[in-house]
Amino acid sequence: MEIQTETLIIPFQLQTAVFYSLIAVTTTLVAVYIYMENTRMVRLGNKLPGPKTVPFLGNVLMTLRLQPNQIFEELYKYVIYGPVTRFFIGYKLLVTLYHPRDIELILNSTEHIDKSPEYRFFKPWLGDGLLISSGEKWRSHRKIIAPTFHLNILKTFVPLFYENSRDLVMRLRDQVGKEFDCHDYLASVTVDILLDTVMGVRKTEKHKGGYDYAMAVMKLCEIIHRRTYNTFLRVDFLFKFSQYAKEQLNLLNVIHGLTSRVIKGRKEEIDDLDEIDENDVGEKKRLAFLDLLLELSKNGAKLSDEEVQEEVDTIMFEGHDTAAKSSSFTLCLLGIHQDVQERVYEELKGIFGESNRPCTFQDTLEMKYLERVIFESLRLYPPVPAIARELKKDVRIVTDNYLIPKGTTILIPQFMVHRLEEFYPNPNVFDPDNFLPEKMQNRHYYSFIPFSAGPRSCVGRKYAMLKLKVLLSTILRNYKILSDLTEKDFRLTVDIILKRDDGFRIKIEPRNRKNRQAL
Repeated sequence: MEIQTETLIIPFQLQTAVFYSLIAVTTTLVAVYIYMENTRMVRLGNKLPGPKTVPFLGNVLMTLRLQPNQIFEELYKYVIYGPVTRFFIGYKLLVTLYHPRDIELILNSTEHIDKSPEYRFFKPWLGDGLLISSGEKWRSHRKIIAPTFHLNILKTFVPLFYENSRDLVMRLRDQVGKEFDCHDYLASVTVDILLDTVMGVRKTEKHKGGYDYAMAVMKLCEIIHRRTYNTFLRVDFLFKFSQYAKEQLNLLNVIHGLTSRVIKGRKEEIDDLDEIDENDVGEKKRLAFLDLLLELSKNGAKLSDEEVQEEVDTIMFEGHDTAAKSSSFTLCLLGIHQDVQERVYEELKGIFGESNRPCTFQDTLEMKYLERVIFESLRLYPPVPAIARELKKDVRIVTDNYLIPKGTTILIPQFMVHRLEEFYPNPNVFDPDNFLPEKMQNRHYYSFIPFSAGPRSCVGRKYAMLKLKVLLSTILRNYKILSDLTEKDFRLTVDIILKRDDGFRIKIEPRNRKNRQAL
């Protein structure tokens, strides 16, 4: 009988311990929840419009099963809240801004220049390059790098743009009359152009490494983007044990292998170059960006070998997939809108006649309608679909005089900003005349920001536009673009760069008999 009593006492003691433990845990959780709800960021965030939250998690649950091709659809669910929408990732506040008047306060500021914490996922690839650096390092490097995009230098790149574009035209001969994915070809040629203009690698030195580089960049972007919205992969410790960590390492070996190999070779050759006159750097000789950085570094600019590598990797990244996607979207749109394509071709005939002569810088200045076509393509399908910044101090925006607290991540989705009916009467219709001078003058400057805007805007935007003009004009002088699709068939997916799940499929046919013989 005594044994039975003793066995009853032990479970009772265990139950009591469990009961009090549960009370302690519950009390702690309630206390933490109350504390979190009363932090300044949460208090101010709750005054902003946005979807309902779950205790502790905020709006995390909405991201758990979210796929890249669902992100736009998900974002459009929340336009009911207006041009300002708040989300909580745990207790971290994220606010999307859609209206140009609010966006200007952020992008035009000299204080809110730091990228959001998510940009740290680029660090193994780009180090502290211009894309993700902040503070004094960003300011000093921007000051060093900006002159390498001077117009005098860009002019010297036009023959290289044309030479590589002409090579692409020749490679496309095998695709005449067939349906094919033009992005594969445009990704390859943009890498070739970058190897020429950024790295100084001439055609005779190029090899399969360029294509491998392009594919590695594309796959690495997919991993980085997955980390931005996958709650578990955001944690460095958990990411290290995922399948993506090993894949990322292999991809970085390909990317860094190419750039470091070229930098080493160019550095050994740099002593043979003449000294650079910074006021006339582009007129005397054609130099790649890498050569300019190495020479400027040698002449006193504070750039270490590691920093040169970081900036070259950054320029290669920013100039590659963005240009490939921009040109791919533009060709697809021209294949759909034959009337627009014919008008572009007529403009090119007015510039070049029936000649097959190379494109010059002066020619690009006359491509007014093609420029509008490129702008309209960038409006509807901006290669970088969103910008993210971290607030360094409280900001009171124009919309409803809302106060957004310091530390908030601001998300600016250009894809949605560019489709505001207030600024574009038929926002989803492809219309290059949206960029007639008189219409641009009457529109808010921050309603079109494919290259961002303000102090931290893309340093290579003139380079990008010049490259696109030469590349697209060369293709369109030689081929007519055809498509059996409409824009409704585009299956868009959000990555670091805007993509299409269905690929960029077009058909081509030679323009005329003279060009058929040339091809």
